Amino acid sequence: MLLDDITRTLTELFGSSVETLESGLWQVETPAFRLLILLSEDQAWLRMLVPIAPATEARPFLEQLLVANFDRTQETRYALYQDTLWAVFQHNRATLAPEDFAAAVQRLILLKEEGLADPFRQLRDAQIRQIIRIAKQQGQSLAATLQGLDRLYEEGMMGDMDSGSEYREQILEVWRFQLERLWPEVND
Repeated sequence: MLLDDITRTLTELFGSSVETLESGLWQVETPAFRLLILLSEDQAWLRMLVPIAPATEARPFLEQLLVANFDRTQETRYALYQDTLWAVFQHNRATLAPEDFAAAVQRLILLKEEGLADPFRQLRDAQIRQIIRIAKQQGQSLAATLQGLDRLYEEGMMGDMDSGSEYREQILEVWRFQLERLWPEVND
């Protein structure tokens, strides 16, 4: 892929939002994302980066992010650097086709748009499955498990909410939905 191909593809995708900061360094900044494209010192390798979140926000989800790197992110990857979680694409510039470059840009933007929502869902579901597994091992039904959660909220062990609080009812409804959704999937 030639330098002109990089500039042309970026301009086709983003128009006037593309800035050439110096030779081998481009930036696209929009309200939704910031994309950095840089070449290695010898200009053999191309790297694209999009910041996703501060590392402190991402750390609870590192396991889910690494699994995503293996399973789901295709040619892009999650990476931590300078206290930031990044979506990253690296490729040998000589063998990179413009259509693959454009696809990688779109994939990076998709990872930015998803943010930490998918890793959060995965972690949440894993912890709910753990609760279900324990409840089933203790011979509890779904209804008894919900009653136990309600009691934990009532005693303040799951948060300080008044028993008449509308938020408490909403939270218990979310618990009910998630437990009902995952209950059949978990074997004790």
